[in-house]
Amino acid sequence: MSALNSVLTVSRRYGSGTSVIVNKLSELYDLPVYGKDYICRNVQNGEDMKQQNDLIRELAKNPCIIVGRGASEVLKDQSNVINIYVFADRKDRVARIAKKENLSLEDAEKRVRAVDKERGAYYEENTGKYWGDFDNYDIILDSSKYGIDRCADIIVEYLKRNNLV
Repeated sequence: MSALNSVLTVSRRYGSGTSVIVNKLSELYDLPVYGKDYICRNVQNGEDMKQQNDLIRELAKNPCIIVGRGASEVLKDQSNVINIYVFADRKDRVARIAKKENLSLEDAEKRVRAVDKERGAYYEENTGKYWGDFDNYDIILDSSKYGIDRCADIIVEYLKRNNLV
């Protein structure tokens, strides 16, 4: 596979299967993946947004995949960035989280609602934009409709058709 010369930012709804999609892309293009754990661990004060944003900009100097952290907005002025948003039906997300985390459907529903609320608040507080507003993304995928593997294939096809690989 040709080398990817872009940075992919991926925003997602909890339980949408995005980690599987991102891992497939990472393996296919031999790209590092950076998310909340990595970013918060590698700044002096894990809660400091300026430090997180500075690290995101530094990471984006090379092709990579950045999951969450409002990276789409942090990198909005960088021309080689492709912003992706993955969502799924709540029912599917709840079922996926129940299975993945060995929870009852009721507990998984509570967890999905709580994480979505937390992610939305984080994004809106730190970017001033509405989380999930489709105007903020280049690619919007419904993993319930297309399936997780097909979502990865769609991204690959988008990259090829736009001469990004």
